[in-house]
Amino acid sequence: MARFTIPREVYFGAGSIEELKNIKGSKAVIVISGGSVKRNGALDKIEGFLKEAGIETTLFEGVEADPSVSTVRRGVELMNDFQPDWIIGVGGGSPIDAAKAMWIFYENPDFTFEEAAKPFNLPELRKRAHFAAVPTTSGTGTEVTAFSIITDNDTELKFPIADFNITPDLAIVDSDLAQSMPASLVAYTGMDALTHALEAYVSIMSNELTDCLAMKSMEMIQDELVESYKGNKEARDKMHISQCLAGMSFSNAILGIVHSMAHKTGHLFGIPHGCANAIYLPAAIRFNAEKAGEKYADAAKRLGLEGSSTEDLVESLINFVKKLNVDMQIPASLKEFGVKEDEFLANLDKISEGACGDPCTSTNPREISVEQMKELFMESYYGK
Repeated sequence: MARFTIPREVYFGAGSIEELKNIKGSKAVIVISGGSVKRNGALDKIEGFLKEAGIETTLFEGVEADPSVSTVRRGVELMNDFQPDWIIGVGGGSPIDAAKAMWIFYENPDFTFEEAAKPFNLPELRKRAHFAAVPTTSGTGTEVTAFSIITDNDTELKFPIADFNITPDLAIVDSDLAQSMPASLVAYTGMDALTHALEAYVSIMSNELTDCLAMKSMEMIQDELVESYKGNKEARDKMHISQCLAGMSFSNAILGIVHSMAHKTGHLFGIPHGCANAIYLPAAIRFNAEKAGEKYADAAKRLGLEGSSTEDLVESLINFVKKLNVDMQIPASLKEFGVKEDEFLANLDKISEGACGDPCTSTNPREISVEQMKELFMESYYGK
């Protein structure tokens, strides 16, 4: 039996942030990273609509790019003092992921990160608060997913939390909030969304429900991503919806080795998550094609790519990804990104072993050994 879980309510389109004035409650903690949400006016709108709803608010800010255990603990302390019945994550994946983790430990103070990192092991939530997510970037899909990744900066361990309990109650996908993204962020988050859709499409957990969402997302990305990168407002609106579709798909089908590789190298080498995905995706498609060639070929055909055989269509799909990277000035390799060769080689064993043990690897369509993972990293470093 398969399961499909998304937020109870998803509001989307320009101006949908106004729905916040209709929620029922008394207090809300708003979790953000920093200044951009203030500068673009999103925070003022959110606080204004919550005030209309009769909800008192307080702000937690300063969530870093890789949300940390210490940041989550600070957020829980604030929540324990303020006693909210709503937690609202606003911004990119980092503040929403952090807010999800804060929610867990606000409701379950004796729970541990080690327990939370065991897949689908969370206790029931919603005893003290409900959760709303408001994305302002177009890529992570975390507003509709059952995932959060938190880093322990003292040990460099990552705690990947996966449980349908942390799927938000309410997602507001307001395309107006994505209009202020710089071009580089559009590129990286867009390639993150494409990776979500492609990895979900070939995952061993994929099904008819996840496939239709993933494929529609890919079609929209093909049509809209580069135009969004160039600043086209309508294309940017559509990309905000596309990434949400990909999020719904991968939250239920899970992911694969591209994300495993990105998880182990992003913080270590200072590579933005979506950029890392974009670099690793071509090599991963080629590796996975031994088992998932027909599914990749199906995606390529639906995208109208050229090819009369499975092999030709897979190659066209790889070239499609590479062309997007070129069109948006994304580096083709880790070396081109600027990772130093001696640093890469010194960490090769560690990142390869870590990527093989990452939870996303368990749903990859093809099994992979540490030695094969090393080869993929080498190919992605040198661009060969």
